[in-house]
Amino acid sequence: MSIQQYSVNQHPIQTLLTWIKSGEIAIPEIQRPFVWDASKVRDLIDSLYEGYPIGYLIAWRNPTVKLKDGTCSKSKRVLIDGQQRVTALMTAILGEMIVDKDYKRVKITIAFHPQDKKFEVSNPAIEKDKEWIANIADVLAPEFRIMDFVRTFCEKNELEDQNAIYDSIELLKGIVNNHIGLIELNSDLDIETVTEIFIRINSQGAVLSQADFAMSKIAANESYGGNKIRKCIDYFCHLAVAPEFYYQLSDNDKEFAATEYFQKMTWLKNENDDLYDPSYTDMLRVAFTSEFKRGRLKDLVALLSGRNFLTRDYEEKIAEESFQLLEKGLFAFMNETNFKRFVMILRSAGFIESSMIRSQNALNFAYIVYLVLRKQGLDASIIESLVRKWFVMSVLTGRYSGSPESTFDYDIKRIDDTGVENYLKDVEDADLSDAFWNAGLPQQMNTSVASSPYFKVYLASQVHDNDKGFLSKEITVRDLISHRGDIHHLFPKNYLKKNGLTRGKYNQIANYVMMQSEINIAIKDNSPSEYFSEILEKSENGEQSYGGIRNIDEIKDNFRTHCIPDGMENKTIEHYEKFLLGRRKLMAHKIRDYYWKL
Repeated sequence: MSIQQYSVNQHPIQTLLTWIKSGEIAIPEIQRPFVWDASKVRDLIDSLYEGYPIGYLIAWRNPTVKLKDGTCSKSKRVLIDGQQRVTALMTAILGEMIVDKDYKRVKITIAFHPQDKKFEVSNPAIEKDKEWIANIADVLAPEFRIMDFVRTFCEKNELEDQNAIYDSIELLKGIVNNHIGLIELNSDLDIETVTEIFIRINSQGAVLSQADFAMSKIAANESYGGNKIRKCIDYFCHLAVAPEFYYQLSDNDKEFAATEYFQKMTWLKNENDDLYDPSYTDMLRVAFTSEFKRGRLKDLVALLSGRNFLTRDYEEKIAEESFQLLEKGLFAFMNETNFKRFVMILRSAGFIESSMIRSQNALNFAYIVYLVLRKQGLDASIIESLVRKWFVMSVLTGRYSGSPESTFDYDIKRIDDTGVENYLKDVEDADLSDAFWNAGLPQQMNTSVASSPYFKVYLASQVHDNDKGFLSKEITVRDLISHRGDIHHLFPKNYLKKNGLTRGKYNQIANYVMMQSEINIAIKDNSPSEYFSEILEKSENGEQSYGGIRNIDEIKDNFRTHCIPDGMENKTIEHYEKFLLGRRKLMAHKIRDYYWKL
């Protein structure tokens, strides 16, 4: 016999709003600020007036926590789905201020036309129109008297049928007695089960991540400043992307602006580097894993709830300590020196544009490695080398692409046991052997995807080595990436298309080089045998061809830095497959040499 894992009950809207105002149901704002536009709020009220259902809310009951004095706390419920509907009801019915998508505190006011039984978003014209009730919250207030209002309203509008207006207003007042379903999930369910239930009963099909559940637990606990921690995470991530938001935030949320959290992020107001723009999931993951030495966010949810993993009880002391540790991790994450040095390390490895970084999890774990090493007080040069290598190793091996949480958990525990340097050496021995560089990586580079992580690492190796662009005398690959230079096909695309090759064949990354656009245009659709012969012939005579290089030795050196196989002056369509095999191996060896220099 299966065990019922949740209960379903119908409650009057008035009751639910009372529970929310009293804190019995916590709204954690896991979906960020209120994102509905005002017309959607109007439509929700209209649906209630017409007696239509407005869906279910889903709440997850917090476990009962053992307090320090030995007594047990009364567990509250955390709303995990339905925040937008509840917020809409609170602003329209109770007249509460809400935080909009621009983080401004606003009130959405809904107006009602008693004769036409029509709702609109209130505006100055409606406020002056005597046929409208400008704010339904006035009608829904406990002290509102229908008889007095109807008499006055009918006199103003010279209406004789007071009964029709009375019925219309009475129906409006009654919307707070309409029922809404509340699905309440048991407190002892784990995140996987909660997620599964959520997906099955949520008609919208939206999926909440484990970070969402963690954010809900954080925001719902005001005893240990969870509401401020949630804002800290949210605001930092927003400021990292939009530093101009700083002054709006400091004006609109003066209470938060006075906190230490805000002081720790003020440096972002002048920061425009977008190499690492973390989401709230990224920030939570890094702060949690670096401080707690765990990788699974479900463990963070359990610890913030006070879970004792040994006794399986919930204790206030563990919840308090967990919030303190999380705060410590967030402060380290936000620290200007830490953040900027980490970004500088990425740039020093050749990753100079956000478009070059395809794995956010590899980025996150590299920052975890940096924070762990920084706490250990190692020499800066050692930290830089280890972080560069860890990041590039992670990208090349796709380390965090499969089951990132499990790998995070495994890696941080091994690092905690043996240290970063020793563990990295173990990983290199296992995953970066000669077989990887000579066979594994070249095979992985058999792809037509220009955003391939292998091609991005190859470009980073060229940036790191300060290579010039293909056929360029002065312009570097760094310059070309920064200023959107061309990706040129060594076997020109149209040449290959004319010979019947498909997109998957002519767009192979082993056929790509970074090149100035004017050189690319000059080469046109000539076969390699044509334009390479011309380049070699002219440079031997000290003449310029295509690029600015006139010297044969410089040309050959340029070819080597771009992993160009020998004999390109003789290559035509029948040599294309062999060319790809040879160049993949040369590119893999360049990446190998670059990696060991990091």
